Amino acid sequence: MDLATIIGIIVGAAVIAFAIFMGGSFGAFVDAPSILIVIGGGFAATLIRFPLAGVLNALITGGRVAFTHKKVEPRELIDKIARMGDIVRRQGPLGLEGLDLDEPNLRKGAQYIADGYDGAFIRESMELERDQYLARLSEGQRVFKSLGDAAPAFGMIGTIVGLVQMLGNMDDPSAIGPAMAVALLTTLYGAVIANLVCLPISDKLNAKLDVEEVNQTLIIDGIMSIRDGKSPNLIREMLVAYLPEHQREADTELKAA
Repeated sequence: MDLATIIGIIVGAAVIAFAIFMGGSFGAFVDAPSILIVIGGGFAATLIRFPLAGVLNALITGGRVAFTHKKVEPRELIDKIARMGDIVRRQGPLGLEGLDLDEPNLRKGAQYIADGYDGAFIRESMELERDQYLARLSEGQRVFKSLGDAAPAFGMIGTIVGLVQMLGNMDDPSAIGPAMAVALLTTLYGAVIANLVCLPISDKLNAKLDVEEVNQTLIIDGIMSIRDGKSPNLIREMLVAYLPEHQREADTELKAA
C-alpha cells in the first residue's frame, strides 16, 4: 500500500470536515445538484478528451498504482540481478527456473533466459512490455489531470447556474442567502476534488512513471547482461550507473571500507 497517498487524502478530508463542524452544520454543505454538476460534468469532459475504454482502464490502472503500488529501489533490483547472474554462472540458465521474483518483468526475463531464447527476442519483448506498461501509467496520469482540470471549471459553472436561479427569484429576500450558499458549494466541491484527489494523484503517477521507466530499463539491461554471460561483479558495476549520485558515492565508500 502507498500510505502517503492514503494518509494525505484522509488527513485533507478530515481537516475540511473538522473546519465544517466547527463552523456549523455538516448538512449545509451537502447539495446533490452541485455534486452532480461537478462530478458528472468533469467525467463527461474527460470522456470527450479520451475514449471510453481508455478512461475506465486509466482510472483502474492509475488508481491501483497510486494507492497500492510498492516502490522498488534500484539498489534492490541491482542486488537481485547480480544474484541471478551468480546463479547462472554456478548452475547454468536452468538455475533461474522457479526463482521467486516479485517483479513481473524481471520474472519474465529470468524465464526467457532459462528457456534459452535469443537475446534480440528477449530485448524486443521486454522493451515492448516496458513501453506498454509506461503508456498505461501515462494514460492514467493524463486522465486524472483532465479530471483535476475539469472539476474547478464545472464548479464555477454550477455556481453561475445557482446565481442565475437565485437572481430569478429576487422577490423573496429571505431565500437569497441560502441560495447563494448552495451556489458556492459547487465551487467548493470542484476545488476539493481537484486539489485533494485528482491533481495530487496525477502528480504521484507522473513521479512513479519516471521511477518505473528507470527501473524497467535497468531490468532489461540486467537481463541482457545475464543472457550474455557477464560476471555478477561486472553486471553490478554496469547497473550502478542507474543509481542516484549519492547512492553511488555510498556504494563506492562501502566497497573501499
